[in-house]
Amino acid sequence: MAGPRRGEVSRRTNETDISVSLLLDGSGRSDVSTGVGFFDHMLDQLARHSLIDLEVAARGDLHIDDHHTVEDVGIAIGKALAEALGERRGITRYASLDLAMDEALTRAAIDVSGRPFLVWQVAFPTPKIGTFDTELVREFFQAFAQHAGVTLHVSNLYGANSHHIAETCFKAVARVLGAAIALDPRQPNAVPSTKGSLKG
Repeated sequence: MAGPRRGEVSRRTNETDISVSLLLDGSGRSDVSTGVGFFDHMLDQLARHSLIDLEVAARGDLHIDDHHTVEDVGIAIGKALAEALGERRGITRYASLDLAMDEALTRAAIDVSGRPFLVWQVAFPTPKIGTFDTELVREFFQAFAQHAGVTLHVSNLYGANSHHIAETCFKAVARVLGAAIALDPRQPNAVPSTKGSLKG
């Protein structure tokens, strides 16, 4: 595959101003600033465990709440990923994983198919992690899956601590994403589909 697999997206609305840059074949380096501390921590995990280099700079209407910022960052990262994947030639495409963190266990499965879909079977025992609304974890992954063009299933099998549950979601998705976008040396130039296209 010629050239590095990079994606860059800038997105400005009345609610947020976001720029995202990512490199698929990276080392997991991250430079993330959204103004939402817990979310920054989760995006660092997403980069580190997928081995995608990720830069995110976001300014949003945090005086209202974190919702617009979290959702719009998901949109921008999804679009940057889709741009970096291009025709999705040579990718492994599928991956799944069970990921443990202390008492929490979360399963993630992905198909980098060009067809966006999210199945979310995660319940948090508390409505907030610090000041962060736990419902925003789903909002991020919904926006990401929709704009990346991936089918994503995330199920928390058990857990008692909301921070641990959220972190297992991000780490599990990171691991399956990294595995699914990895280049398959047996078919480096082929689109892994009998249809010959993964454009949805």
